[in-house]
Amino acid sequence: MTTQLATIQQPQETVIDNEPRSGEVNYVRCLTNDPKYLAPIRKLEMKLGFVTPIRWQNTILISLFHILVSFYLLHFLYNGQRCLKQTLILEIIFGQMAAFGVTAGAHRLWTHRSYKVKTPLKILLLIFYATAGQNKLYQWVRDHRLHHKKSETSADPHDVSRGFFFSHVGWLMMKKHPDVLSEGSKIDMSDISGDPLLNIFDRNFNLLKLLFCFLLPAVLPVLLFGETWTISILAVLVRYLLTLNFTWSVNSFAHLYGFKPYDRKIMPAENFAVSLVAMGEGWHNYHHTFPWDYKASELPYFFNVSTLFLDAAAYIGQAYDMKQASPELIKATAEKNGDSSWKTS
Repeated sequence: MTTQLATIQQPQETVIDNEPRSGEVNYVRCLTNDPKYLAPIRKLEMKLGFVTPIRWQNTILISLFHILVSFYLLHFLYNGQRCLKQTLILEIIFGQMAAFGVTAGAHRLWTHRSYKVKTPLKILLLIFYATAGQNKLYQWVRDHRLHHKKSETSADPHDVSRGFFFSHVGWLMMKKHPDVLSEGSKIDMSDISGDPLLNIFDRNFNLLKLLFCFLLPAVLPVLLFGETWTISILAVLVRYLLTLNFTWSVNSFAHLYGFKPYDRKIMPAENFAVSLVAMGEGWHNYHHTFPWDYKASELPYFFNVSTLFLDAAAYIGQAYDMKQASPELIKATAEKNGDSSWKTS
């Protein structure tokens, strides 16, 4: 799954005097339009073996956000302060909205086209996606389609073979590998770019993200329940921090830890904990084996709330043409390629 906290402008080119060794070629290829004042830092990064250069603005913003919000929350709890129950419930609702925007919307609908949707639900999913506060939909979909096409290779935007931290959040702190840029440009995005509603959404995305991810969730507890501004803002920031990390956990934990009932030769695994926090997205061995299945799992609703949401939408006629793997295909695939944990994991 794909997120980004900020869009970074690339300044002037860095000049590194020494001819790069073979292991540094891809790193050097990333230095186009890099500022000259970073040249000493870039030399150090290469000496330390970085695959691609650090995006320092992103690194500082993401790190500060986590440190400050965590410190703010601990200070709040240490001093015995508490938010109103209504505020907590409202933030949980916004968190659920954000989750469905990513899982049912950006992932299962727009990336994998695993089902079709009518306009009212489509608009609702776009609002939900804006609530998640992640990247523009076009970028999210392109990166995730590339992830599936080139999973665990240098062209994978969050290649888990580069380590847990990189696949979780480090990929947002570093420039994209040249292979990611090259292969990403080949991804067919005509269905996204050719959709007028999605184009309007992406053109106004920053405003919609500000409104639904931050402003409304902060203002409503104050206006409706008399919550303090300080506590309301903290609740919004904690919810946003959790939403981001729950999404990132699919790229990290669910690619490293768990069973592989359907394909033992790939890294994605069935991860119960990730499925709980990511609304059913942690059954990742199944998903990478049958990426076009709208359920993204065989398991029932308790373990896959996003499927419950989509089945409810289908029941009222807002979602239709739901693609899914047949029981016969699942069984045959698991018995042939799985790790023998099928029906026991």
